Amino acid sequence: MSITRRDFLNGFALTVAAGLTPLEILRAAPRQVGASYYPPGLTGLRGNHDGSFESAHKLGRAHHAYALDAVKVEESYDLVVVGGGISGLSAAYFYRKKHPGARILILDNHDDFGGHAKRNEFDVGGKTILGYGGTESLQSPKHVFSPVAMKLMKELTVDIDTLAKHFDRNFYPDMKLSRGVFFDRENFGTDKLVTGDPYLQVADDIDPKRLNARPVRDFINDFPLSRKDRDALIDLHTSTRDYLGDMPRAKREAYLAKISYSTYLTRHVGLSAQAVRFFQARSNDFQAVGIDGLPALDARNLDLPGFHGVAGLGKISAEAEAELRDPYIYHFPDGNASIARLLVRKMIPRVAPGKDMNDIVMARFDYSRLDVAGSPVRLRLNSTVVRVDNPHGKVDVGYLDKAGRLHRVQARHTVMACYNMMIPHMMPSLPEDQKHALAQNVKCPLVYTKVAMKNWRSFAKLGVHELYCPSMPYSRIKLDYPVDLGGYRHPRDPAEPMCLHMVYVPTVAGSGLDVRTQARMGRAKLLAMPFAQMESMVRDQLQRILGPAGFDHKRDIAGITVNRWSHGYSYFFNSLFDDEAESQRIIHAARRPVGNVTIANSDSDWNPYTHAAIDQAWRAVNELG
Repeated sequence: MSITRRDFLNGFALTVAAGLTPLEILRAAPRQVGASYYPPGLTGLRGNHDGSFESAHKLGRAHHAYALDAVKVEESYDLVVVGGGISGLSAAYFYRKKHPGARILILDNHDDFGGHAKRNEFDVGGKTILGYGGTESLQSPKHVFSPVAMKLMKELTVDIDTLAKHFDRNFYPDMKLSRGVFFDRENFGTDKLVTGDPYLQVADDIDPKRLNARPVRDFINDFPLSRKDRDALIDLHTSTRDYLGDMPRAKREAYLAKISYSTYLTRHVGLSAQAVRFFQARSNDFQAVGIDGLPALDARNLDLPGFHGVAGLGKISAEAEAELRDPYIYHFPDGNASIARLLVRKMIPRVAPGKDMNDIVMARFDYSRLDVAGSPVRLRLNSTVVRVDNPHGKVDVGYLDKAGRLHRVQARHTVMACYNMMIPHMMPSLPEDQKHALAQNVKCPLVYTKVAMKNWRSFAKLGVHELYCPSMPYSRIKLDYPVDLGGYRHPRDPAEPMCLHMVYVPTVAGSGLDVRTQARMGRAKLLAMPFAQMESMVRDQLQRILGPAGFDHKRDIAGITVNRWSHGYSYFFNSLFDDEAESQRIIHAARRPVGNVTIANSDSDWNPYTHAAIDQAWRAVNELG
């Protein structure tokens, strides 16, 4: 079924049916917002939404700067935090614990708090459907969370074991649903869905024994590939051949760290370009880059095939083993937005009722309570910080409101918990080597699109709950995690509404470019793409895959929220392009404290995880004199 311009414009009407567009709401809302201001309920283009980044982007242009000398100091605080994501919120929380009487202001350029821990809500036929617009779950908390992060979870009433109990790992297996791969005709000659995918996800939510997978030989023999390619792929999965031949064992790990997985598959395994294409996007969701930018040694850590018979490789690290094997079941229905909401409610109790991790799930937040005069902690949205001066005295912080007016506040201390690559533009007084180091954290772009489906009968009919699409824009499509918590109930019947999670990573496949360059190009592509085009991509892809099972995008989609993260995952070490010792030097140089200003965010650890964001907030607060 083709999609016309009328179709996606009608779809766009879904995003404004309740009133204004997100940008119009942003422009219309005064600082003291009313009870009707509720960003989680907005659909359309979210994430780095229109109105959140334009002022910041001007800072990166030559000769564009803001001077504060002639601007009156409007307010004074003990701490100003730049960035209202999990790291910024954690920094405010830790500081308040150390200084119980402190007055704190948190500034964020978005129209909602939480950073990438974004909450999406839909109303479908009177039923609330929750989704996560960014960071999904707590990654391997029992193995990789620090004592600091675990203590914060306890203080926020987050019980890891209780979270796990509320995740029904057997829901999709009991329905006899499996994962599948969709091959598109542009790249594989025909549109074809192959079910029974035996691949494990990194940190899988499904029990490996309950994947409802087919034997790998039967699975691959259904691929729309030549007999030669299918045999080669079967051999790759079943053979114990040592693909590195007579290469000295002592050199193997270093060698695999410096070639991509795609190079390994062509040069050493001997796969054709068409067979390699099957793997191209397997690493998109976890690494935000295709296998041509993925070191072969990292592919082994992701459990991709081709290494079982390769001798001389040491054990993977304990952290990598935990990430690969620990079940991914520590999940709130709105993802880690619940962590952000718990932090905000802890510091600003009047914003929402409740007392624990259960009642946070359905709690309705009153955004008019976030920024109230006299409150010890204030959270000010729609406020883009453009200047930070005088780090060795009372720190001056300049920010633009939604109307473009420049304001100046002062603080005894400041924590920069924003995108680290923006800090050099905000703080021109920084040493040049620190500016250079901060600029190296070029964040990877990605899109988390949530589709509110009126029903999911088509998935049930096809026998799948998740899809991998090697060559289409959205490489991963999955039905929502089955979690019942705090009065929220996951749909049990395919006739009920369901939230669909879709992942698009704008890589430049086959370009040979380094990850930073691919990220910059992907970001430019995302920012130039209007919502209508994004919606058309979603509808077209779903119609092609689900149409044979009776799906009709015009009838069955109730709403679409595109969480566009043009600055998504923090940059992390990539052995294809980075030297490990030099990378560590850059990390430490970038996050050096400067007088009364310290630097947080997961960026400051080159580690795009919630626990890293918390740990870096703790470090930044403890570096303040």
